[in-house]
Amino acid sequence: MAITEGPSRFWTNWLVLASLAVAAFGLVLVGAPTLARRGFSLLVYFDPLRVEGFGPEATRYVDLSTAVIGGVMVGWGVALAAVSRRLVSRGSRFGWNVVAGSLAAWFVPDTLYSLWSGFWPNAVLNLSFATLFALPLAALRAAMRDDD
Repeated sequence: MAITEGPSRFWTNWLVLASLAVAAFGLVLVGAPTLARRGFSLLVYFDPLRVEGFGPEATRYVDLSTAVIGGVMVGWGVALAAVSRRLVSRGSRFGWNVVAGSLAAWFVPDTLYSLWSGFWPNAVLNLSFATLFALPLAALRAAMRDDD
């Protein structure tokens, strides 16, 4: 009887840490609205103060939208970390599919809209986040088994 090796701890830990990085980034979006607004303004307009030039009401709306997105990212990151730690680390194909599927469900529409609307720097940011997950997911794929 062959002994099968489980998923690599290195890659599962990477996946958990990448998930927690998503949650931490979300916390920054919620907890540091000025930093978040100026960061995204720099990203999409190459000017950290451009969004503030839209006026106080628009700036408050941008802050609200960013905080809502940040809150969703916190929840998503925590969920990804839990699935990675409890399921993917045990070789669960279902867990792997949840992580990979949720990333694809975010990446494709977000990136396509960013490109379509002309805000390509956001697509580059998306690609960097996606790469954090693509590497461990690719490395772990072969170690996943069908769930009972």
